[in-house]
Amino acid sequence: MEITLSLVGDIPIFHLLGRLDASSAPALEERINLFLAEGGQKLVFDCQALDYISSAGLRVFITTLRTMKSRGGLMAVASLQKPVREIFHLAGLEELFILGNSKEEAASLLG
Repeated sequence: MEITLSLVGDIPIFHLLGRLDASSAPALEERINLFLAEGGQKLVFDCQALDYISSAGLRVFITTLRTMKSRGGLMAVASLQKPVREIFHLAGLEELFILGNSKEEAASLLG
């Protein structure tokens, strides 16, 4: 999986490309931990190019959401493609996350 960063306004966007599974989840966690260490309060995951997510990938999202909420922060997920959206649906996670159709919409939902 490839992870790149950009900004929409002052909100960091983590762009995820490829597969988020047990082998790639630690790299994403490392990047997130750097962001959290800097005191970040808002975060968007852009999943437009995310082809697949396993339970290990879902765990990264859930753990990050819990951490952000415990710090008074906000997190959103953008541009879920059909296969990944179906996994979110089957796992009952659609209600937990702020979901946007684009990274810009997701960032605006964070205020």
